[in-house]
Amino acid sequence: MRFEIVKSDNGKWFFRIVAQNGNVLAHSQQYTEKASAKSTVESIKKNAADADVVEA
Repeated sequence: MRFEIVKSDNGKWFFRIVAQNGNVLAHSQQYTEKASAKSTVESIKKNAADADVVEA
């Protein structure tokens, strides 16, 4: 699994989570700054292992 940081056609940045087979599992909101997208990815990598899974 990997994170990809992408610049959209409107010049904003987002990230997507991509499975090993190339399927996109999720994508983020758009960020004005690339650094904001990178920061969010780092936060997810650091904190997601302890995240609870709940039904909404």
